[in-house]
Amino acid sequence: MKLVLLGTGGYYANDVRHTACLMLPEAGVVLDAGSGMFRVSDYLSTDRLDVFLTHVHLDHVLGLTYLLAVVNAEVLKRTTVHGEASKLDAIRAHLFSDAIFPVTPAFQFKSLDGATTLPDGGTVRHFPLWHPGGSVGYRLDWPSASLAYVTDTRATADAEYKEWIRGVNVLVHEAYFVDDDEQMATLTGHSCLNDAAELAASADVGLLVLVHVNPQICRDEEIDLAPARKIFANTLLGTDRMEIEF
Repeated sequence: MKLVLLGTGGYYANDVRHTACLMLPEAGVVLDAGSGMFRVSDYLSTDRLDVFLTHVHLDHVLGLTYLLAVVNAEVLKRTTVHGEASKLDAIRAHLFSDAIFPVTPAFQFKSLDGATTLPDGGTVRHFPLWHPGGSVGYRLDWPSASLAYVTDTRATADAEYKEWIRGVNVLVHEAYFVDDDEQMATLTGHSCLNDAAELAASADVGLLVLVHVNPQICRDEEIDLAPARKIFANTLLGTDRMEIEF
């Protein structure tokens, strides 16, 4: 299975990172719909898409308005946007209001309700996360591969969602704060780099990929992974268009 990171920054796009968007081209799955969504067409290999939203802050959903231009009409009609019912209502009422985007989307909305089965034999399950306004994480399982995606929440070694991510081949986790700014992390519902590494180590994951980094940090060389790798050696900093086989 291949994972492509289409957007690895948080809050707003900068010169090197677009906002939250991951894609599994072989499965036709997109996780979050930030500004990196415009790159979906470069990797599209299915006649449908399933887009799973963690929450509806703008840096995670504004790319839904891009879909009209980046996929053809046939794929668009077979695209489903999954999310919590209240969050999907907010998208319909606000993002696609006549005053903001006066085009009715051709894709379908579907509320999360238990596990979602994918056409390729995969299963997607969601679990609650703490974040202002509410958020969810996702675990995706196939017979020989597994992935968890956790963003916009506070990582700790004993996080309540730890059992949901235990043992996955790849954990994609946010690390908005590269320094141990515990106070701001708690206030904003985001994670510190070392805390994400401690969580990965305690959950026995195979690989930790860090995303949703602070957009004010524009150059990757400014992010020192050495402290995190002392905690969990198999840690990568995600970059836009990075491809990971798992």
